[in-house]
Amino acid sequence: MSIISKFKRYKDSQKKQAEAQAKGSNGQENSTDSSQKKKPEKEMSFLDHLEELRWHLVRSFIAIAVIGIAIGFNVKWLMDNVMYAPFKLDFPINALICKYTDTFCTDINVDIITTKPFEKFFLMIKMAVMGGFIVAFPYVIWEVWRFVKPGLHQTEKLRFRGGIFVLTFLFFTGVLFAYHIILPLSFRFLADLDIGGEINNMWGIGTTMGTVMQIPLAGGIMFELPVFVYVFSKLGLVTPEAMKKYRRHAIVVLLIISAVLTPPDVISQVLIFIPLYSLYQISIGISRRVNKKREREIFGEAKE
Repeated sequence: MSIISKFKRYKDSQKKQAEAQAKGSNGQENSTDSSQKKKPEKEMSFLDHLEELRWHLVRSFIAIAVIGIAIGFNVKWLMDNVMYAPFKLDFPINALICKYTDTFCTDINVDIITTKPFEKFFLMIKMAVMGGFIVAFPYVIWEVWRFVKPGLHQTEKLRFRGGIFVLTFLFFTGVLFAYHIILPLSFRFLADLDIGGEINNMWGIGTTMGTVMQIPLAGGIMFELPVFVYVFSKLGLVTPEAMKKYRRHAIVVLLIISAVLTPPDVISQVLIFIPLYSLYQISIGISRRVNKKREREIFGEAKE
């Protein structure tokens, strides 16, 4: 009986081993099948990437359009409280400078006129598009990040963590700076410019309000300089040595920009020059840090 019982135990163990092997092979087949099914999702073709990009762009355009429609329904309020505000005495920078000089103690002497039948209509469309882009900028950047993110390594994803916040913060800082500082100072200078004769300031609404929208947008893009320097430094196209070498040239360019955008007085030019030069200095520090880290990585790979 003992031999029979041992034989039964042996057969049972053989069956269990066979069942375990069968389960293992099935598991491997399932894993290979699942991996084969997942491969097409990871390895996207060029057309798949285009399709993915198309939907990111579509969602971005929808966000801009929705905000643009909201702007269209509130265009009167925006014209009175936003677009015309830099011309008024109670605008913050005008009221502040008025405390120190009498030249800023009046509204900017300009009559806004329209000379074309469709000028106001096209201005409303332009306000909707540009205003929609400015307000929807964080969402547009987020959609760009969602498109780029799958192609990055985990370390690269960690490096760019918080990048959307930084881009958004710098963009809106530039927009507010240009709107509150550059616009009123520039309009005051152009309106008070005396070239002789009796000349009345009658500015076209399309050109004037277009400037009100374009300068803040340009300011937002200009304040992205540290981000551009960071990216170009990562690619090895910008070095802190080069930025230091051409610092004097950069100062001259920044002074010219400050002189063009402001009235011909020292205070206004300094108000513009200081943040621009500060951004340049910050960009040098960013480039130095990125290049040091990049050199350590290259030397580490060489040693290995």
